[in-house]
Amino acid sequence: MQPNLKTVLSFLMAFCLLSFSLVAQTEETGFDGDHFSLEGALSLFEDAKSLEDFETALNTEKNHVNNLDLNEDGDIDYIRVIDNMDGDIHAIVLQVPLSTDESQDIAVIEIEKTGESNATLQIIGDEDIYGEMKIVEPFDVKADPTGKGPNAQFAHYRVVVNVWMWPSVRFVYAPRYRPYVSPWGWRAYPRTWRPWRPHPYSFHVQNRYVKPHYRVVSTHRVVRAHKVYTPRRTSSVTVRKRTTVVKTRNGKVVGAKTKTTKTVRGKNGNVKARKSTTRGAKRTKNGTVRGKKTTTRVKKKKRG
Repeated sequence: MQPNLKTVLSFLMAFCLLSFSLVAQTEETGFDGDHFSLEGALSLFEDAKSLEDFETALNTEKNHVNNLDLNEDGDIDYIRVIDNMDGDIHAIVLQVPLSTDESQDIAVIEIEKTGESNATLQIIGDEDIYGEMKIVEPFDVKADPTGKGPNAQFAHYRVVVNVWMWPSVRFVYAPRYRPYVSPWGWRAYPRTWRPWRPHPYSFHVQNRYVKPHYRVVSTHRVVRAHKVYTPRRTSSVTVRKRTTVVKTRNGKVVGAKTKTTKTVRGKNGNVKARKSTTRGAKRTKNGTVRGKKTTTRVKKKKRG
């Protein structure tokens, strides 16, 4: 028995909706987040059997999820996983140690149990990495039973996914589970891990491991878990400064305007000119400051 045309078209419509998330913004923004895929991280988390497995997958080159080099040493950064647990709430942090003194959170996976066999999940990209808080969540597509008219068979809507059956979620809600804290840190990495050179942005985007049912959203659903995470958030001064430069690249630099005056004198000590320079008015495309210069010349008085 062959499927009828309506069934085929309905299936194609649902497939297009699922695939739409893969056509997310791929234009390079200039923020560090261009080189870490939140959708890819959730794809790996969905497949993982434990948080240790998840950490290993994040730091595996062939998955093309992590392409970060925050300390700009020419090697990919190692991402460690830390679970902040509070009752039935989990705030699983993805963090990069940049030195012995600095670390930077990349994202946090926030999970809340909403029923006996129900859990909600979102991943939140850190504002110092993405320029602003970026939220990604899994979704599913279902036929809309209220659809009417000649195109009723094409009516579909997206629904929030119950992630309770994900192996990684069942792992963190197991009765004997102890919150996972990565044993690795700055220059203390697993023997099996070898850093690689960062790939070009276009190569990273084209090859990253992403399942088709993730989307960027503006609604923050997992609010209790975020309250657990917020006081534990870790950021790096180095990364924050770089993020600020990108934010202000095409406009005025707030708080960076300075004015200096230089007095030029002749051989006899008389003032020949004063040069006043204002810097920080604009930034060029490469991020450098273009200052304004004004010069006021003072004529030398003739002796009577």
